Amino acid sequence: MQGLTGRITRVADGAARGVARRLAGERAERGDVPGWVLITLMTAGLVIALWAVAGPALTAAFSDAISSVSGP
Repeated sequence: MQGLTGRITRVADGAARGVARRLAGERAERGDVPGWVLITLMTAGLVIALWAVAGPALTAAFSDAISSVSGP
């Protein structure tokens, strides 16, 4: 149980330090935003390109699978 108490204390201390830094006007490190934007756009482009190439085959496979299912 002491491990949980210690963990909670560390989290609370970290939160307090973060609030103190924010009140002091320090900016937090946010990472490489343009890099993430580029990765997101490239991923979207790949999905669109693959969908354009494989879309008809996937649609046909789905239609065949649905038509092969027989229900009551």
